[in-house]
Amino acid sequence: MTDHHNVAAARLPRTDVRTDIPTRRAPLKWVVVVDEDLPAGRAANAAACMAAAVGKALPDLLGSDGEDGSGTPHAGLPWAGCSVLAADTATVRELRERAVGKEGFFVADMPEAAQTSRVYDEYLDQLAGTKREDLTYLAVSFVGPRNQVGKLVGKLALL
Repeated sequence: MTDHHNVAAARLPRTDVRTDIPTRRAPLKWVVVVDEDLPAGRAANAAACMAAAVGKALPDLLGSDGEDGSGTPHAGLPWAGCSVLAADTATVRELRERAVGKEGFFVADMPEAAQTSRVYDEYLDQLAGTKREDLTYLAVSFVGPRNQVGKLVGKLALL
């Protein structure tokens, strides 16, 4: 997998793509951790943005499309599942810092400027002008080996 600095589409090892087993036994775990103090709409936005970032970077995390019994197509969904968890602001930052650079992890994050900017280029300018230690993260998402991700998120509650 890729790290947070190289977010181009990455291929998961074929042995990690397991659409034939329960999500709790999948070799990979995907979590989104959202700041628990965000209002519901902003929290939902942060989780959706994290899902979009992960889906773009790790397209193999999505299962194949399917059809229902009437022949109506349905888009593929994440075969590994995705837990959306809540944590305080400091924990969101700490989890991001601990996950970045871990072998086999993909990390995406959402700095606060992503929700306060209405123009994407302005967001990128704000991001470029802010040191990492001065960023406030509204959400972080990571995909990695099940046991390692589980250790990171511990007993965080569902959002």
